[in-house]
Amino acid sequence: MVRDLNCHLIIIDVKFTFLIIRNEVYQKSIFLCDMIKTLKFLTAAILLCSSIFLTSISAQELDFSNIPAEVNFSEKLRLWDGFGVNYVETSQTFDYDEWPQDYGGFSFLDPESRDEIIELIFGDDGLQPDLVKMFLDPLHLKEEGGTFDHETTTANMRYFVKKGNEMSQARGQNLSIVTTLYGPPGFMTLQRNIRGRDLDPDYRDQLADYMVNWVQFLDEHENLPVKYISLHNEGESWLRWPLDGDLADIDATGHDYNMFWSPELMSDMIIRTRNALDQKGLNHVGVTPGETTNWYRFGAWGYGTELSRNREALEAMSIITSHGFYVGDIEARRWFGPHSNRGTEELRSITPGLHAWCTSTAWDVKNDELIVDNRVRRRYIVNAHFALEVHGNIYEAKVNGLIPWAFIQTASQWIRPDPNPGSAIRVYDDGTWEIRKGYYYYKQLTRAGRQGMHVVNTSSMDSQINVIGFSGEGTKHPDSFVLANTGRENMTVKFRVIDSNHEQFQAYRTSGEDIYEYTETALYLDDDDNDNYRDMGTFTLDGEYLIYNAPANSVTTFSGL
Repeated sequence: MVRDLNCHLIIIDVKFTFLIIRNEVYQKSIFLCDMIKTLKFLTAAILLCSSIFLTSISAQELDFSNIPAEVNFSEKLRLWDGFGVNYVETSQTFDYDEWPQDYGGFSFLDPESRDEIIELIFGDDGLQPDLVKMFLDPLHLKEEGGTFDHETTTANMRYFVKKGNEMSQARGQNLSIVTTLYGPPGFMTLQRNIRGRDLDPDYRDQLADYMVNWVQFLDEHENLPVKYISLHNEGESWLRWPLDGDLADIDATGHDYNMFWSPELMSDMIIRTRNALDQKGLNHVGVTPGETTNWYRFGAWGYGTELSRNREALEAMSIITSHGFYVGDIEARRWFGPHSNRGTEELRSITPGLHAWCTSTAWDVKNDELIVDNRVRRRYIVNAHFALEVHGNIYEAKVNGLIPWAFIQTASQWIRPDPNPGSAIRVYDDGTWEIRKGYYYYKQLTRAGRQGMHVVNTSSMDSQINVIGFSGEGTKHPDSFVLANTGRENMTVKFRVIDSNHEQFQAYRTSGEDIYEYTETALYLDDDDNDNYRDMGTFTLDGEYLIYNAPANSVTTFSGL
């Protein structure tokens, strides 16, 4: 309004107007006309700003006693392949005749107990998992040119999976099995021992045949739906051997089977295993790159980059697999391992839609605060943080499927304390067994996210409130979302539920925690003060909104009606 007047200052008052102008002065009449226009402009601007400010205040709910959260069923992020289970049988023993190891513990149970557990998992009122992981231990071939024995060390695992598959098929559900090489036969390593660090290069094709022969047995003899071979179990972790790779200076049986897998070996073996499968007519079985300890290592340690450079290996690979054990403390040093999508997204930029499965993750959180006899003792706690571990794998690592570490465990069947002793079911040497807290927390998730659904976008304005959402559009399953309150206080959450096919939701809740302690017999969880997949009734949307009071340390599932 005031054009090039070289003004230093304009002071406007209702009664008086002063102009300080360095060079020239306009005629008073012209100035007054300009000033009137200026006042009108400023008044309009002030009114507009006031309107926006007042509207902004009224739009916000300044009472944050209700935590804002959202699940948007129209914003589909990726296809979901399902949740799964893993029965671990032979995992450390070097001599099965001397020690017939069975970490899953079915060998300690009577037939009725085994079938009851299988019903809890695969039955109509059970978890109904879509995925199963089966290990291939190194004891199926004792010597070069020998006869394969796929039965002796896998009897309980195969019984578990076959019964579960039969139960699932009767319901019209199809399982997807990934089988993971736990370690090669000892004679294939340079150390010529089980759990030798280095594969002898001359045995690369024989190792591919070892894996494929096992898959062929499961496919043709057991009639099990094997979908993928995974090359290794935490094979990137070179830290588990002395620098020279010699086993003489370490207790080799103190860890589960393994062998070191470099990124280059991974790529080469993907190609060789793909070719070996095709030669046996197993074209329907895919190959995965093996399973690093966590998603951070898959990306940061060069495994994803190796595959991005080796296009032949990438084309031969079917899905990405890794473990999802979270170690997010920035001071964790070499064990640092947050949920990361660096490696998966690097490969998805080349192959859009490439699926990724988390094939092992922790049931428990570790706590160092317990003092016993003036010593710090680590405690292992299963609580609502388990759902947060799953949330991180889904929304940070961006997986399409998830299988936790050993679903059923027997403490005496692991040399040294298991570093991840949380579980869903625990078996004891005296033949007793019990359902642990992990079972109920996992059921909150498995019944919500089913094969064929889509992961959808969610948010929460409090980091202690985490939301996982699954769209059932195009499937027989309802829209569902899972709310975890990992805090120590009850929180009221105001959900905005966008574009769901349902106006009513059935809610189920689990709360409380399970602290692992080594015992010799079942204690049977005393948990009367908490919920174990408890039916919380029906909730009806008010427009797009649902208000829910989430107890401290709880997980609640809402499934559409």
